[in-house]
Amino acid sequence: MSKKAVVLLSGGLDSLVSVAAANDFCKVELALTFNYSQLAADEEIEASGKIAEFYNIEHKVINLPFLAEITNCALGDSSKNLEFDKLDENSAKAVWVPNRNGLFLNIAASYADSLGFDYIIIGANKEEAGTFPDNSQEFLNRAEEAFKYSTLKKPKILAPLKELEKYEIINLATEKNAPLHLLKSCYNSKDRTGVKHCGKCESCRRLREAILKSVNKDLLNLFF
Repeated sequence: MSKKAVVLLSGGLDSLVSVAAANDFCKVELALTFNYSQLAADEEIEASGKIAEFYNIEHKVINLPFLAEITNCALGDSSKNLEFDKLDENSAKAVWVPNRNGLFLNIAASYADSLGFDYIIIGANKEEAGTFPDNSQEFLNRAEEAFKYSTLKKPKILAPLKELEKYEIINLATEKNAPLHLLKSCYNSKDRTGVKHCGKCESCRRLREAILKSVNKDLLNLFF
C-alpha cells in the first residue's frame, strides 16, 4: 500500500473509526493530537496514544497554548455548563473553539508536505456537519483547495465518515472490530466527573443516542 496518511486523532469515536476505515485504502503513519488546554486534554492524549499504539502509528502531541488564550467556551472552562437539553446550534456554540479544524488541518498539511504524505484524515461526519460547519464537505473542499497553493505535496483530505450519522459510525466500528474500549468521547475530564464518560456533555449525548440506535446496544455498559 503506497499511499500514506496523517490523521487528526482526538481519542474520540470519529477519529478512531476514521483510522479503522482509512486502513482499507492507505497506510496511516502519523497521528496528531492537539492540546489546547481543553478539560479532557490528559484523557484525550492518553486515549489517542493507546489507539495509535494499537494501530502501530507514530503519535505526536501538538501543544497550542495560544488557542486556550482565545477560546471562551465550556471545553476549557470548568465553570461553564457542558450539559444541554438538546443538541443544536446553541450546544455547538457552547463548545466552539475558534477555527479549530482549520488550524488542525493546516498543521497536518505541514506534516504531510514535509513527510511526503498523500492524505490527511479527519473524523468529520454527516451528523455533526449539521451544527458544526467545519465538519461539512464544503469546508473540507475549500481547505483542500488551499493546500494546492500552500504545499508542494498537495495532500488530499479524507473524511471516511462524511456520509454517516453517529449510529452508523458505531455500526462501522463494530464491523471493523475497532478498539472502542480505548476511546475517550467525553468533553469533561475524569478528575471532574469521577468516571471516564460523564454521560451529559454534548459528545456523550451523541454517543449514547448513537449506541441506542446501533446494532451494538451493549456498548452502553462500556461507557456509561
